[in-house]
Amino acid sequence: MIEGQPAGVERVGVVGAGTMGAGVTQSLAEHGFHAVTCDPVPGALDGARKRVDDGVRLRALLSKDKGTAPAAGIHARISWTTELSDLSDVGFVIECAPEDAARKLEIFGRLDKICPPRAVFASSTSAIPITRLAAATSRADRVLGLHFMNPVPMKDTVEVIKAVHTSADTLEVAMNLLSGLGKRGIVVDDAAGFVSNRVLMLTVNEAAFVVYEGTADAEAVDEVFRCCLGHPMGPLETADLIGLDVVLDSLKVLYDHYLDPKFRPCPLLTQLVHAGYYGRKTGKGFRAYPSALKPTPLLDRRSRFTR
Repeated sequence: MIEGQPAGVERVGVVGAGTMGAGVTQSLAEHGFHAVTCDPVPGALDGARKRVDDGVRLRALLSKDKGTAPAAGIHARISWTTELSDLSDVGFVIECAPEDAARKLEIFGRLDKICPPRAVFASSTSAIPITRLAAATSRADRVLGLHFMNPVPMKDTVEVIKAVHTSADTLEVAMNLLSGLGKRGIVVDDAAGFVSNRVLMLTVNEAAFVVYEGTADAEAVDEVFRCCLGHPMGPLETADLIGLDVVLDSLKVLYDHYLDPKFRPCPLLTQLVHAGYYGRKTGKGFRAYPSALKPTPLLDRRSRFTR
């Protein structure tokens, strides 16, 4: 066991090899954990390898964190697989599948049969209540939410969601894992959207309406937030970074859960997602971005695990 790692979680499963899954995989491998990353779509694994390589190069340029491992050894600590059964010996699983409750419930039910009883399950869901996901397992006390922020390797804080049945021991294991990743956790109780996305998604959606209604363009909206309010990023460039597909899915979850019309997605946001313009990861969202990696939007939306 590497110094700083919590006992029993030297091998961590990651389900989903999209933007979030690749970031979690990179962060685990950089800090000495062995990541077993699963996605049933081979193209998703190829994209994840590319994202990890790009992320390692970027982190080497920008980060002052001396706790990360040398880039040369990172891929030796990553196993890529298309089979969930390869997670049968991990002590901790981080689910990073699309924001679709039915998919996540299926994954959690399958993991419950595959993984050892001691294994802790965490979801990186943006908005789905963790208690709902835990109900698909026989270990509700060992399920919680870890809402990582994008880009995962560069963010030092994680929103930790304690579900109804989450035990104190499970929280301790998760907080120790985050500490091993050089991150701290802020614990909140379970509710759709938690704290961050219940507030952020409303802001993004309202900003999209401002553009949709012609009050200002996307750059002007973000400039107001950056220059007048002192935010490091405006809401629409933040949405492009998160992924407009993830934003739209999160708004739908919030709308379905609360039945409150304030969460109704802006038609412009819906149109951009239908066009395959998800933001930075596809090279175009509210703005255009130079991007070396432009996954096929249809593939991303069809994948059972990719987010």
